[in-house]
Amino acid sequence: MQNIHKIKQDMCDIGRRIYNRQFAAANDGNITVRVSDNEVLCTPTLHCKGFLTPDDISMIDMTGKQISGRKKRSSEALLHLEIYKQRQDIRSVVHCHPPHATAFAIAREPIPQCILPEVEVFLGDVPITKYETPGGQAFADTIIPFVSKTNIMILANHGTVSYGETVEQAYWWTEILDSYCRMLMLAKQLGNVSYLSQQKSQELLDLKDQWGYKDPRNTPEYQDCDICANDIFRDSWANSGVERRAFEAPPAAKPTAKPAVSPASSSGINEEQLVKLITDEVMRQMKA
Repeated sequence: MQNIHKIKQDMCDIGRRIYNRQFAAANDGNITVRVSDNEVLCTPTLHCKGFLTPDDISMIDMTGKQISGRKKRSSEALLHLEIYKQRQDIRSVVHCHPPHATAFAIAREPIPQCILPEVEVFLGDVPITKYETPGGQAFADTIIPFVSKTNIMILANHGTVSYGETVEQAYWWTEILDSYCRMLMLAKQLGNVSYLSQQKSQELLDLKDQWGYKDPRNTPEYQDCDICANDIFRDSWANSGVERRAFEAPPAAKPTAKPAVSPASSSGINEEQLVKLITDEVMRQMKA
């Protein structure tokens, strides 16, 4: 039997961590935990996540109707409920506005892959959803194309949403992503971002598979893709307004032009022989 009061305390603890990390200003963000097939604990609207108490947490059903609690549930609960409907394995959802990850949401810049081992193992490719006005079902529906292939998403011009088996795990993915986005920005300021090779990245995916973490890049559907090229969600970029602007594609992901066939190579003479022929002719002309 679940200890509902303990779960509410855990939600308050994550709220404080979100607030202390400056992932949610003022009354930003919301947290839910699914406690039964039709019952979800939900943080209140217009309430700072850094100062929650268990008594502030309400209970809603899977339609979004509030069934208990003295404070009104979050206005963005439908986003959480859609994730639960799409993923039966998920028990908690965390939505907030971590500044570095949200900068990528505002710029609509895809998160580069094959750079940091921890990100490859715990996150993988991170999609950016299409923008919708927060709060309604249309906003909730923006996660549907991606929810089965990742545990964290960037919400265009808004923030992040992450989810897991516990409220702490759901929060972890957000903390990892924001830390990574900050590192990317700092490295960019230094003037260089170095990518891991395809081979080394595959080694990380193999470890991920051994540890029980799923990654679409390790499935037959994507077995021929460039694992460093953001291939999993790239088909959605045009619809979401996502485009590489700040970070170039990794070297292996860049299209390579066919080398031009020089007259020398077409005649069977290599470059060294051609240089010698030209030099000999120049010397001959000078002597003449």
